[in-house]
This record gives sequence, structure tokens and C-alpha cells, in this order.
Amino acid sequence: MNTREIATELRLAHWAQIMQDRVDSGMTIRAYCKAKGMGLNTYFYWQKKLREAAAQQLSAAAQAGQQGLVPSGWAPVSSAEEMVPEQESGLTLRVGGVEVQVRQGFDEALLASVCKALLGQREALSQC
Repeated sequence: MNTREIATELRLAHWAQIMQDRVDSGMTIRAYCKAKGMGLNTYFYWQKKLREAAAQQLSAAAQAGQQGLVPSGWAPVSSAEEMVPEQESGLTLRVGGVEVQVRQGFDEALLASVCKALLGQREALSQC
């Protein structure tokens, strides 16, 4: 690992701690940034960088065949095939307090819209 990569890792760790501090404070992003004297654009820039780094790590882990990596806020679920008889195969998605049952023959466009709406709602709530 070269100096630039080390510096990037340190910055990401620092901003991850700031993001966690904001969550622990219970304050909105706007109120937290105002209280800490930082700009909203700076906060969202680093939030984006952290998400990109997390996505890269998840992608690398998936390519390496590692399992069990679940993004923060998502509950790990198993295929319903492992839990119920074959005639009821499917899966359950849980995001926050919402549970979505997905069965064979589901409408992919509808599922994509539901997931997008749930993630958008979760993002909107986290920014309040």
C-alpha cells in the first residue's frame, strides 16, 4: 500500500467516524453540520466517497467468493426455498420496518420500483 492509499484510508476512516457521530447524535444532517461548522456539500461529498469505497469492498469480496457481507441497515435474508416447501419458494426483503415478500413469477419492474422507493425513503429519513 502506497502513501496515497494510506492517506485515503485514513480520510475515509475519519469521515466514517464523523458520519457515525452524526447518527449517534440523533441530529439531522443539516443541524449536525451547522453545529460542527462544516458545509453540507463537504458532508455529502464524503458520504458519497464512503459509499463508493463500501461498494468497491463488497464487490471485491463478492468476486473473491466471500459471503455474509450485508450493507448497513439491511437485514440478511435467506432464500425462502431453504425455509419453506418448494411450492412457496421466494424470498423476503426487509428494509427498515418494511418487509417485502417476493415470489416466483414476480414483476421485476415492480420490485425495482419498490426497492427504489424504499431506499429513497430511507435516504430522505437519514437526511432529516
